[in-house]
Amino acid sequence: MTVELNHTIVAAHDKWASARFLADLLGLEVSPEYGPFAPVRIPNGVTLDFMETSGPITPQHYAFLVSEDDFDTIFARIRQAGLAYWADPHHHRPGEINHNDGGRGAYFDDPNGHRLEILTRPYGSGAD
Repeated sequence: MTVELNHTIVAAHDKWASARFLADLLGLEVSPEYGPFAPVRIPNGVTLDFMETSGPITPQHYAFLVSEDDFDTIFARIRQAGLAYWADPHHHRPGEINHNDGGRGAYFDDPNGHRLEILTRPYGSGAD
């Protein structure tokens, strides 16, 4: 059996601003509007479909596995944007990155409070 995540909907107060925020940091493009969505296609084929809501947004977690070189590039963009970042998802280690499983990782928030993560090694793939 083959099962792949194809897309997920990301709630946003401004779908275009939120889609551009993510796309700009990750070095991706925002695709043309599709129905009520502002889509951002990730290189593995998964699409994050940003959809506007006027109500409260429950923060979700989105983690992006990136190469070491891409981590450097994305992390530089995070710092250039003046975004707060943490080594952990609970925001207990501000201004740090982690080295879990022999890689690197960092957490930061999007404008809607979603917790975003970049990491270079999948969890459980190596020694801490």
